[in-house]
Amino acid sequence: MGMSVIISAATAQDAEEILKLQYLCFQGEAELYGNYRIDPLVQPLDSVRAEIATQLVFVARLGDEVVGSVRGSADEDGTGRIGRLCVHPRLRGHGLGARLLRAAESGLVDERSATRFRLCTGHRSENNLRLYQRAGYAAVGNETGRDGVRMVLLEKDVTAPAYVASA
Repeated sequence: MGMSVIISAATAQDAEEILKLQYLCFQGEAELYGNYRIDPLVQPLDSVRAEIATQLVFVARLGDEVVGSVRGSADEDGTGRIGRLCVHPRLRGHGLGARLLRAAESGLVDERSATRFRLCTGHRSENNLRLYQRAGYAAVGNETGRDGVRMVLLEKDVTAPAYVASA
């Protein structure tokens, strides 16, 4: 019998595993852009620890192993920013990325009163763009990251849950 993947808030003890997973997951992005100095690959461990302490950071666990992660923060204007979504390569294509994205969105609404979500991904990252578009995000612009990669900015408004009324 297989284990199920559980999504929960990250703890300080998860920082090293998150960083190792991030390094593994973003190798494909680095190759895609011919740039192995992209931000997720050069982030120091202390920075991950600080994010866990100040942002909403979720992990997906398969048993004791961290197999996915995502971060969220909110601006004063109610914009929830989602970043560093990653899923272990052996578990991709099973909906785990979408589950992590929903966890970040829910946390940002419930804990940070987000009214809109914003995220970005590399312009050549077709799988990421498909995931975000399926989740209701629309491209609103482009920017060049500090690492020189052209990014697509995507946004969506928080939608109220649908309630079914019966007469």
